[in-house]
Amino acid sequence: MLRFRKSYFLLASGLFLLEVFIALRLHDRFVRPYVGDFLATIFLYCLVMSVVRVPAGRAAAGALLVSYLVEGLQYLDLLTYLGWQHSRLARTVLGSHFEWPDLLAYTLGALAVVAAERARRPRAAPTGPDARPTS
Repeated sequence: MLRFRKSYFLLASGLFLLEVFIALRLHDRFVRPYVGDFLATIFLYCLVMSVVRVPAGRAAAGALLVSYLVEGLQYLDLLTYLGWQHSRLARTVLGSHFEWPDLLAYTLGALAVVAAERARRPRAAPTGPDARPTS
């Protein structure tokens, strides 16, 4: 079940660096909040796939659930409860406030990885009585 896959690790590393750049340098109203959340789910997916051999759908669902969990903790104001509301690092990593559109961004990220994995997977040649012979 555990298996290191370099390609997913490199993707996760690149996405992590992009997320850090977005979090620290972009302060707009679209890329940071929505594209960042979209990419966060993809990052989690690539991180999981780099070390665990599981079907793509399960990994995407797991990444999506973790994303939802983090957003739910924002709704519960976890940072204030822990006394970390003034920590820039904690606010950057965990986020500081709940927003419904973030859930959509996470969902779209999970759907994007599932679509990308399906598009990348080679299609099996048809077999059986209805299969057409190839020349």
